Order: sequence, then structure tokens, then C-alpha cells
Amino acid sequence: MHRRIATTALLLGSLLLLPACTTVVTETAKKAFEDRSSEDQATDIRMATSYFSALLDKDKNLALDVSLDVWEQRVLITGALTDARQRQEVEALVRADKRARMVYNEILLVSKEAQSQRRDAARNKSTPKKEGIGQSVNDFWIETKISAQLLTTQGVTSVNYRWRCVYGTVYVIGRALSRNELNTVLGTIRATEGVKQVKSFVDVRGTGH
Repeated sequence: MHRRIATTALLLGSLLLLPACTTVVTETAKKAFEDRSSEDQATDIRMATSYFSALLDKDKNLALDVSLDVWEQRVLITGALTDARQRQEVEALVRADKRARMVYNEILLVSKEAQSQRRDAARNKSTPKKEGIGQSVNDFWIETKISAQLLTTQGVTSVNYRWRCVYGTVYVIGRALSRNELNTVLGTIRATEGVKQVKSFVDVRGTGH
């Protein structure tokens, strides 16, 4: 039994080191390494799923324009919209959920042209290349680059973090195992090509902030 557990841990650890881990490592494998309880994981997934469904019900394009990342019932909303009222509606949708402990609304207001470019980039984000015109095309390449770098950075448990890039600004939420780890994560992100600014909503374990 102990040998089976050790073998499974070794396999999962090997998968985490693969450059294409975002597609190779299963959600189950990632959860085994996260610094949050199984109950929090399940609740966070249910919350994110319900938000995503609600966005699709309102407007299918909202799923391209807006991202909602949930960590221990703290919700980070990022993306780009053209309408301030719609931005408020998305936030109100999340705040209406009694499970949401904190809500960070970081949606940017942009022109219709900029929004259209970002939508095109979102549809093609499975191919992270710096091609085309505009910062919107680079955002998803930056996210992929950060993922690869954090996976290979010593002293960092990257599965405890979620990050989004919007026009060169990277927003991060999750749980750092120490202040030193968080500093390493933020430093690595800041040093990534194309990153203009980093905004952290990461808790440090044991401090609550």
C-alpha cells in the first residue's frame, strides 16, 4: 500500500514537471498538491461553474470577455468590457452568492475594437504565439509563459496560484506557503516578457492576508 502511494506521488510529481502540464495533468492530480481542503476545492468549483453558467445565460461572449477565479471562496473577476453597467452586473451576480467571502472586481473598460481583438485572442489561446497586432494577442501567451516558468521555479508550488493577464497586467490569486514563496512568484511574473504590472490577491498561509 505504501509503495503504491509512493509510486502515485512520483508519477504525479513527474507530470507536474512537464511543460504542457496545463493539458497533461488532470484536475485530480493538481488538487492532490493544493494547499486548500477538499471541501474548499469542491465549493470553489461549484461557485466557478455556477458563475460561468450565469454568464453564458446572459451573453455567450461574456465567457470570452470575463474570467472568474475562485480560491477558498474569494473571487477574482478579470477581463475587458465596453459597458460600465455590464461590469457592475457581473460583480452583482457574484456578490449575490452568499458563499463568496471576498470579491475583487478587476474588469477593465475598453473600446469595442480592443474587446473584439481580445475575443479573437481568447478563441485562439490554445496556440500561445506572439503574433498579430495589439496587446490583447499577447495576454494569453504571457499566461502560458508564466505557467511554464513557475512550474520550473524552485520553492514554488504553482498549483496554489491562479493568474490572468489583461493587457499586460497580471492578476494573481491563491495561497502562498510562505512570504518568501510569494515574493519568488511575484518576482518571476514581473520578469516575464510582456508583463507591465502585477496585482496580487494571494494569501500567505498562517497570516490570512
